[in-house]
Amino acid sequence: MDATTNTLNWFEIPTENIERAAKFYEAIFGIEMAVQEMGGIHMAFFPYDPESGKLSGALIKSDMHVPSATDGPALYLNANPDLSDALGKVEEAGGKIVMPKTQITEEIGYMAFFTDSEGNRMALHSQA
Repeated sequence: MDATTNTLNWFEIPTENIERAAKFYEAIFGIEMAVQEMGGIHMAFFPYDPESGKLSGALIKSDMHVPSATDGPALYLNANPDLSDALGKVEEAGGKIVMPKTQITEEIGYMAFFTDSEGNRMALHSQA
């Protein structure tokens, strides 16, 4: 693997209800998500600019993707400049704060955990 290549290049967040999940993430991040079906799998895509080199992902509803508050990977979503903005919208959008904004270190920044509208354990990260 090239040293300049991102280790992570795509993520999928399981859903029970794709429309509800898309509304949740649109509300907390102030984005629009394109929803579509591909081969019987429903997906809602996070914004992506291929020129930026940044990774992206999607919400997904399929038999092999099951929401979980305790299992699976912890995905840290970029909430710069301050995760308080997105975290402050979590409960109103249908999620639950599991761990409030907590400093990791001065150099690394802050993190917070929440469960989304589908019951997935998720995390936010920001420098401030």
